[in-house]
Amino acid sequence: MDEFSRQIAFLEQHSTYARRWLNARPEWIDWLRSCGQIKVDLQGIQNLLKTSGISQQGLGLEEAQFMANLRLARQRLMIWIAFRDLNGMASLDEVTHGLSHFAELAVANSIAYIREDLKNRFGLPWSKPNNAEMPLMVVGMGKLGGLELNLSSDIDLIFLYEHEGETLGGPKSLSNHEWFSRMGKHLMRLLSEHDENGFVFRVDMRLRPNGDSGPLVCSLEMLEEYLLVQGREWERYAWIKGRLIAPLPGSSEHLYCAKELDQLIRPFVYRRHLDYGVIASIRDLHAQIQHEADKRSSGHQGRSRDIKLGRGGIREIEFLAQMFQLMRGGTDPRFRIRPTLEVLSLIGRRGILPSEEIEALQSAYIFLRRLEHRIQVWDDQQTHYLPDDESARSRLASSMAEGGLESESQSFMAELDRHQNNVARLFEKAFLLDDSSRLELVPIDLSWEPDAQYFPQTLARWSLWVDSPKQRQLPEKSRLIFDNLMRKAAESLQHDGGDQALLRFFDLLEAIARRSAYLSILAEYPRALFNVLDLLKASQWGAQYLTRHPHLLDHLLNSRTEMALIEQPKEYWQEVKANLNMRLDDVMAEGDGSEQAMDILRVTHHTETFITLLADLGIGVDEPLSVEKVSDHLSALADLMLQTTFERVWPGVAQKFGLPQDFLAPFAVISYGKLGGKELGYASDLDLVFLYQSDEADYAAQEIYALLAKRMINWLTAFTSTGSLFEIDTRLRPNGSAGFLVTNAEAFKKYQMREGDNAAWVWEHQALTRARCSAGNAVVGLDFELVRSEVLSQQRNIDQLRIEILEMRRKVHAGHPNASGEFDLKHDSGGMVDIEFIVQFLVLAYSHQHSQLIGNLGNIALLRIAGEVGLVDQKIAHLVGSAYRLLRSRQHRLRLDGAEKTRIKLDNESELRDARSVVTSLWLEIFQAPSDAERSS
Repeated sequence: MDEFSRQIAFLEQHSTYARRWLNARPEWIDWLRSCGQIKVDLQGIQNLLKTSGISQQGLGLEEAQFMANLRLARQRLMIWIAFRDLNGMASLDEVTHGLSHFAELAVANSIAYIREDLKNRFGLPWSKPNNAEMPLMVVGMGKLGGLELNLSSDIDLIFLYEHEGETLGGPKSLSNHEWFSRMGKHLMRLLSEHDENGFVFRVDMRLRPNGDSGPLVCSLEMLEEYLLVQGREWERYAWIKGRLIAPLPGSSEHLYCAKELDQLIRPFVYRRHLDYGVIASIRDLHAQIQHEADKRSSGHQGRSRDIKLGRGGIREIEFLAQMFQLMRGGTDPRFRIRPTLEVLSLIGRRGILPSEEIEALQSAYIFLRRLEHRIQVWDDQQTHYLPDDESARSRLASSMAEGGLESESQSFMAELDRHQNNVARLFEKAFLLDDSSRLELVPIDLSWEPDAQYFPQTLARWSLWVDSPKQRQLPEKSRLIFDNLMRKAAESLQHDGGDQALLRFFDLLEAIARRSAYLSILAEYPRALFNVLDLLKASQWGAQYLTRHPHLLDHLLNSRTEMALIEQPKEYWQEVKANLNMRLDDVMAEGDGSEQAMDILRVTHHTETFITLLADLGIGVDEPLSVEKVSDHLSALADLMLQTTFERVWPGVAQKFGLPQDFLAPFAVISYGKLGGKELGYASDLDLVFLYQSDEADYAAQEIYALLAKRMINWLTAFTSTGSLFEIDTRLRPNGSAGFLVTNAEAFKKYQMREGDNAAWVWEHQALTRARCSAGNAVVGLDFELVRSEVLSQQRNIDQLRIEILEMRRKVHAGHPNASGEFDLKHDSGGMVDIEFIVQFLVLAYSHQHSQLIGNLGNIALLRIAGEVGLVDQKIAHLVGSAYRLLRSRQHRLRLDGAEKTRIKLDNESELRDARSVVTSLWLEIFQAPSDAERSS
């Protein structure tokens, strides 16, 4: 027996359906010999339909012949797929995509066939907006929508049309509704009616608005009203998979119809916030389905062997994927995909579930779908039950081994058990089916209150709360969750000096009390609750930030996002940018979406700031971020916000002035200060200067780029429903507040390089040591870097420079008086400003000799370089660098705990005293005078 004969024998051994058809049509065996080794793809299916007499040229066929041809094409396709699948030549995608594409083409060809008859009798429905024929829109739901059809699937369809009206151009007119109703009924008959050649697809229309009691077809207006008024929760899950299959994808008609449909469906399915309410909803739906499955399984061995609806079955994997889609699809467009395996991959890439859990779910899905196909291909039956008898199971075991390899029924069943147990375990974990893992919601005793010994301030607050109108107005369930969360938090914080933390938790609960989805996170997920409490104990600033932006609660559920930020920062920011652009494209495609775009920028900034904060505090990570890494991340985030704002604002400005849309503005955003030095903190403002390139006499350019800068500043500073992004200071531009908002690049160079009585102030060149291009056109940014390099490398009178920097330091000190007796980490002598001025002096004084000092590398790196080239003692340079790191770290922690001024008593702070001493020693060595007014007097 040759290989092909063996493959045919294996096909017939495992499919009585294939055996019957090959006996009836022996010529198909020769056809299989030629095409059986070829992948089933769209082109192959189109060729199959054409050779079966189904094409535009075949529209004149008698209906019986058209139906026969379509059915025979279906049987040949099924045998082609079964041959490849059983013999281990086809992937799961090849099988499901092939069947789904055939369904699309079968629907499209049937519509074309029916249209000819209706057109001749009644004319055509007409689209007024397009001044063109109005097509029947067919939405594939369920597995067809997800390109996941199985070997004996129903196809779930919904029939839609654009708007009401009358047909045009026929001997008799019909309403559009009647015309499309006739088409829909005829289409169902062409596909599902049985004859001697079988059927094409069973058609299920029960997912349409109002199900079996609703009209067969409905207009988009009817659909929109239905979803707004009557749309039910389970219909949100169903519409996740909804995909327009007719008009055929790729056509201009399809693009128009898909866009119209998406505008209706997207807001119904996806909420504009993280939707944790879906957890309980899907849990309830799953329980209903299991109840129905239990009733249907009475004649079988039990629901455990229903591989679709049973415990650990295909539906549980689909529900798990859909949960994350519904929860996150409103804020992350990437989750609006349809195929289950693709959704699981995305969940893994986003770090929402561990990679080993994703792999277990994907392996189980592939195994169960392959098993489903082998059960169904036996006799072309729509069944998902594993046969009870041993011989049938043995045959299935052999078929699952592919290509005739022997496989014992016992080992096959063990593998099935393993996959189903994995799915059940992960499903139960995701949906918290174990009641003990969730907060126990019981009415608490009316006399309960926080223990006065541990929580005196919280007790006073609680006493006011229990009698307040705000508490009484809460829904009963929300009040129950609120009370139980307070009790649980008090128990957790009782031995941890937690009065302040519990007060902060009270603030958070009051802020979210009327947002049931947020309460659900804390009630459903103990890990989230304990991570919240850790955050509240660690940081007052973080507590206030979370209370202002409670959507961030989601990021307290897992640590994988923070780990990605720590371990692969470059790839992490690339993904953040890609997702941000996807979301902005989503809202700006329709006219002016600037307000929504501004909200998306703010939510993205909140999210990434919070993820950095969690890593900073060591919540959910192995080791906390250093203060330098925190600043790196916050600076990278600010750069991203600036660049994205530039890219989104510029097209509108270009359009206003009649510039081509693909013209890249010769414009750059230069950052100074903390952002310029990549030392940004959580609440730092941005010091910015805007440069553009053009002829200095081109006043139109001044107007264009001034408008660009103004609009960017508005995007960055305006308060929207989600807050604002940054405070922006533009006073470091040439001539300060009196100067133009935007500066010509050549004029900027002349300003910085001027000499004599008109020379730039030394402080302006000090500021330039910590300046860089953060956003805009890279060419303009490079031009700025060249100017900066030229300015910093000028040879200066070192004695005069020393005097001027010392005078500037005294002015800064005078602006920050400190009579507290405590050490101000930033402004006092021996503090951070001293180190920054030391570095700026070294850069300005010696860059003409040592060009490596020009780089914007940060104070610690520049001190190291100064030591290496002999400008200061290397050991001292290292000690001062370490002092700077220590001072920044202590300042950072004080800021996180809500301190307005970062001052510390030095009595028991030997490390800080030593750091201050080494800084003041280096200052005196370089400037031969103390840095503050008190000492100089």
